[in-house]
This record gives sequence, structure tokens and C-alpha cells, in this order.
Amino acid sequence: MKPNPVGWFEIYVQDMARAQAFYESVFQTTLDKLPPSASSEGQEYAGGMQMLVFPMTQDHYGAAGALVQMEGVPSGGNSTLVYFSCVDCAVEAARVPGSGGRIFKEKFPIGEHGHIALVFDTEGNMFGLHSMQ
Repeated sequence: MKPNPVGWFEIYVQDMARAQAFYESVFQTTLDKLPPSASSEGQEYAGGMQMLVFPMTQDHYGAAGALVQMEGVPSGGNSTLVYFSCVDCAVEAARVPGSGGRIFKEKFPIGEHGHIALVFDTEGNMFGLHSMQ
């Protein structure tokens, strides 16, 4: 297995507009529509699937990912936990309640590996926030 093995992540949602507003508010960023691949240009994703991609670049480490809305795939209650890297995870965690989510566990230390906070988005998905300070 290669180091940093996660190459992509997806966060499934039921209400794309609500989820987009939440993540853009918490992370102070803009999510962009991810169009179908060039091989299916001009077509929509099968089953009305929608994808909004988080900002990404090819020349940095870490995994890229997107919010996904797809019929038959419910949000929340899954066993995958995505951690977003932050300068100070308490900053993003503090934005969660005002953005419609809720905090599960406030920022706490994890020894030499920094700090994390665990939060829920508007769709019932838990995710982590990680920082070294």
C-alpha cells in the first residue's frame, strides 16, 4: 500500500443545497459542480446523481472529494469518518452550530498527533476536524 492511501472521498447527502451551504459556511470556501467525465460530455450522471467537489489541486498531498446526492443512497449512519485538515480545528468546529450542524465532541488532544473535533453536518454525517495546534 502506498503512503496516504485515500485518494478520494464522498459525503452522501439528501439535500444538496442545504449541505452545500453548511460546508461552504464551516470551511469558508466554495464547492463547484463536478461535471461528468469527458467520455460522457454533455450528459448528466446516471440516476440524477449530483456532485459538488471540494477545492482541490494536483500538486498537494491529501485526498480530494465531493458531496454526492444519489437516489437510493441515504446520508448519515455510515461507518466512514472523513477528517478535514485545519490550522486550528476549534475555529471550524465553532462554525458548525451556526451553519445548521451540531458538535459531537469539542476539540480535544490526541497526543503528539495534534487535536481533533467531531461534528455532524446537516445531513446526519459525522466528520472529523484535525489540527496540530
